[in-house]
Amino acid sequence: MNIKLISRALGVVLCCEAVGMLPSLGFSLAEQGSDTSAFLASIAITSMAGLALFVIKPRTKQVGYKEGFIVATLAWFILSIFGAIPFYLSGTTPRLVDALFESISGFTTTGATVLVDVESLPQGILFWRSFTNWLGGMGIIVLTLALMPSLNVAGFRMFKAEVPGPTKSKVLPKVAQTARELYKVYLIFTLAQILLLKLAGMPWFDSFIHTFGTVGTGGFSSKNNGIAYYDSLPIELIICFFMILCGINFTIHFSLLRGNLLAFFKDPETKVYLSIIAVVICFITINLVNGLGYGINEAFRRALFHVVSIISSTGYMATDLYQWPDFSQYLLVLLMFIGGSSGSTACGLKVIRMIIIFKSLSNQLARLTHPQAVIPVRLGKTVIQPEVVQTVQNFFILFMMSMGLAIGLLVAMGVDVTTATSVVAASISCLGVATSPEVFINLPAAAKLVLTFCMFIGRLELFTVLVVLNLKSWK
Repeated sequence: MNIKLISRALGVVLCCEAVGMLPSLGFSLAEQGSDTSAFLASIAITSMAGLALFVIKPRTKQVGYKEGFIVATLAWFILSIFGAIPFYLSGTTPRLVDALFESISGFTTTGATVLVDVESLPQGILFWRSFTNWLGGMGIIVLTLALMPSLNVAGFRMFKAEVPGPTKSKVLPKVAQTARELYKVYLIFTLAQILLLKLAGMPWFDSFIHTFGTVGTGGFSSKNNGIAYYDSLPIELIICFFMILCGINFTIHFSLLRGNLLAFFKDPETKVYLSIIAVVICFITINLVNGLGYGINEAFRRALFHVVSIISSTGYMATDLYQWPDFSQYLLVLLMFIGGSSGSTACGLKVIRMIIIFKSLSNQLARLTHPQAVIPVRLGKTVIQPEVVQTVQNFFILFMMSMGLAIGLLVAMGVDVTTATSVVAASISCLGVATSPEVFINLPAAAKLVLTFCMFIGRLELFTVLVVLNLKSWK
């Protein structure tokens, strides 16, 4: 185990986080906010810790997959701990467990919150809170690899440990190049949405906040009522467009920008992802017209925005979903578990896994009537290797077992079954914005820690975290 190289890599990550706090400090100074001293202290503490780890010189840069998994996991954990410091020192969250909850929720792009009145928060805290969504969206390891090519020896192993989905691939020969190109796409989306929201009438500050929440699919807002505060069709359409884009594998966007105009139409996962959106929008539109008496235009508008918001795991709300018919709510719950595409900023089980699971089930039924037949699982024209199919099946089983265990723990702490099920499902699917802050506030401290762990394993997709928790990995 190359402990010194792991320490150095974590030092780089912390230094990046300290730099990431500077814009928040800038907003605080401009506003002369009460959080200025909190950010000064947070930046000092984070940068000193980062430099202390960075000066450790490893004897060799040779790293294995164990180191990659450990760096990916510990980086997110340490980022969240140091990211909680501004919340705690500013008094935004007086309890440490709430500060940690808010920080992990931001970095994992879950969007669950214990803050009821966000409009009363200083601008520096609001900016930092949403910026954690942006940093966590594409992934802090991907950002580190983009900025620090010197870590390229371990690059692909860390890349594989962090990027969501059953399979990972580089779009360029070097992983540092891959990371930089993916972040270029990410930045293009970010800048484009900021400008479009401003043109649609949203103030500059709110444009930044909601863009970070959209492209990172985290869903943090600067308004208590979220997007419903604006009640603007152009704003909803802009956010909806970028939620769709950010729920698609970013390598597809990279291919599109490189001139491959058919990339969207050739990728099976993207086609299924867009098809699910279209079909569910139709069902919910009809259900809203028949169940609530909406006009067809209003029903379509509400269905479009919320279907995309849920499947992309962003969680922005433009209306009260709890007033919707049961059938529409049921469909949204299904979308919450399905999530977006692999390699996107969205969370959930991922569309590609659902495709593989259903194709595997179909092949199993076929083999019952044709026992001698060899029927591979195909994704388009590509044959999915049996080990990948098995990994996907194991992931699904582990996902459901983790949910069941977490729900059981919350119920044992005195949380009612309905609340426990909803908050665990929202946390492990990284879609906490749709759940009221009051629900999280009233939970016991131990229950919040369980949920932070659910968010953690949900964002890093279970296996990465479990490999690190397995003591044999450290030998």
